[in-house]
Amino acid sequence: MHTLNYTLIVVGIGSALLGIISGALGTYAVLRRQSLLGDAISHAALPGIALAFLLTGSKTPLILVFGAAMAGWVGTLLILSIVKLTRIKYDSALGLVLSTFFGFGLVLHTLIQRNGNANQAGLDTFLFGQAASLLERDVLTIGILGGIALLIMSLFWKELKLLVFDEGFATSIGLPVRALDILLTSLLTVAIVLGLQAVGAVLMSAMLVAPAVAARQWTDRLGHMVLIAALFGAIAGVSGTVLSSSASRLPTGPTIVLCATLFVGFSFALAPNRGLVWHWVRHRRDKEHLKLAASRSVKEIWKRKELTRLQSTPTDKYISKK
Repeated sequence: MHTLNYTLIVVGIGSALLGIISGALGTYAVLRRQSLLGDAISHAALPGIALAFLLTGSKTPLILVFGAAMAGWVGTLLILSIVKLTRIKYDSALGLVLSTFFGFGLVLHTLIQRNGNANQAGLDTFLFGQAASLLERDVLTIGILGGIALLIMSLFWKELKLLVFDEGFATSIGLPVRALDILLTSLLTVAIVLGLQAVGAVLMSAMLVAPAVAARQWTDRLGHMVLIAALFGAIAGVSGTVLSSSASRLPTGPTIVLCATLFVGFSFALAPNRGLVWHWVRHRRDKEHLKLAASRSVKEIWKRKELTRLQSTPTDKYISKK
């Protein structure tokens, strides 16, 4: 029982840290309308994990994360280069790189399995995720690397804010837009590869996008949105961990993603700025006000016509007698 509680605490802390990091950094991807970039990076990271294992023969989290980060970074730079140097659109380049890298990763994964290396067991967790297998060293890696990513985001806050909202103005004042774009993409890559073991390559993009989309419904300020997205991500991580531990054979990673999706639905419905419920209430209220104003206008017009008729009646009678 004690071991179970300890494991739950470790996994819960790791999932919460992952939610904070992915929620905060995913805000930029959502605001730049690059939500699918997370999907491409997570799928592109798979061959990096396989190559790191083939070259080192080790499943040390830091080595595998480094391999995933390098592959994801190369894939992202390839997408940006294709868009810049060719006439291929962004979404087409995204799909091309995503499918190519993911296919290459599956081929390498199959080769590793056929080699019969007993040490390869557990690599498939990076495909679909297995948050319950998180250890203290994994949580420590997520905390350190994620903390560095958030620190860099804070140091370049103003520059990244300009990049997101007014790239043209950022270029006009001499900011290195290309370098900032690569920096932001690198931070997103770090967030994604840290979550691969917990959520997997297939679902990691949801952890990047869902908390940020939910937070966008509650505020129009970047700082508030980053904080709310981080909070939603942390709560989704902890609640998903607790729910999965309360039922047998309930996977932790998908449960975390479902909890994050519930926040999106809740925000769509009840957020005061953009929530559908409040929008319906305001629409009903405005409709009632419009009806009342129209009724008052009709009554006012009728009174004016009646007053004009009464004022003109004596004159008409005088003219008729003449």
